[in-house]
Amino acid sequence: MALLEVRDLTVVFERKGEQPFTAVDHVSFEVEPGQTVGLVGESGCGKSVTSLAIMGLLPKRGARVSGTVGYEGTNLLSLSDREMRDRRGRDLGMVFQDPLSSLNPVVPIGVQVTEVLERHRDMSRKKAMVEAADLLDKVGIPDPTRRLSEYPHQLSGGMRQRALIAIALACRPRLLIADEPTTALDVTIQAQILALLKELVRDMGTALVMITHDLGVVAGLCDEVNVLYAGRVVEKAERHELFAAPRHPYTHGLLSSIPRLDAPRGQKLSPIKGSVADNIPWDHGCAFAPRCPNALDVCVQVTPAQEDIGGGRLLRCHNPVRPPVVEEVSA
Repeated sequence: MALLEVRDLTVVFERKGEQPFTAVDHVSFEVEPGQTVGLVGESGCGKSVTSLAIMGLLPKRGARVSGTVGYEGTNLLSLSDREMRDRRGRDLGMVFQDPLSSLNPVVPIGVQVTEVLERHRDMSRKKAMVEAADLLDKVGIPDPTRRLSEYPHQLSGGMRQRALIAIALACRPRLLIADEPTTALDVTIQAQILALLKELVRDMGTALVMITHDLGVVAGLCDEVNVLYAGRVVEKAERHELFAAPRHPYTHGLLSSIPRLDAPRGQKLSPIKGSVADNIPWDHGCAFAPRCPNALDVCVQVTPAQEDIGGGRLLRCHNPVRPPVVEEVSA
């Protein structure tokens, strides 16, 4: 049974005097206990807004959220603010994209970790400080007792990210959402953060929703991948299937634009032309059509339906990329 079940999640931003903007458009996916599910796409595709809607962190004014977000049979969208505050931190944890702006700059790290323990696990301040030091040690922060009295600006970017992970995991939530946790970190620290998340998922059985635009992160961490474009899931597949045979032209373009070590010397990259802003409304056709090398006339006239192409794999495309031909080896 799925721990998290998102069905037809839609987020529309409204502003007086302007046309409503649909940032997330009928997004559906599931996450099982101990599973890592990726939400992949360029900036502006609706990944972070999806996570904020799940956590109930979008503003009440100007944002209209519909659909269902089922967590162990409870629709999180139907809960009151007080009920969601009880869930956040205890059942649901989130690692935000920018640790420097996510942590309070005028409050010591120790206080920011212990307030979660005091709020949700009814610990005394003394006992919570001991637990907080243990948490910082588990996420790989050296000299954790001294770090408790330090402020966010006194920590490196990697340490701040680890502190955020410690806060998110303080109450051992069953679901963790990581919103591009390796952004602006050097490759060595990125590898350490990803190894830490992978270890925590394995040891604690935590379900992880990994939001990223980095397909290298997906390759090393995710079990299942949902590719988003203009607020909709255009392809869903198991990780190995997606990398071996991407079917949607957008997924194929993302993979083709990654530098490869085995590529011939001097070979140019194949970027996707245009930008995310170059799209058409989904109710008029395929939003990716203006940038798509496989576009047909029907792509700008008819909205592609999401189809099951076998093995639980979903695709939303009129003219998908053909799968590679596997040659049979004669005995």
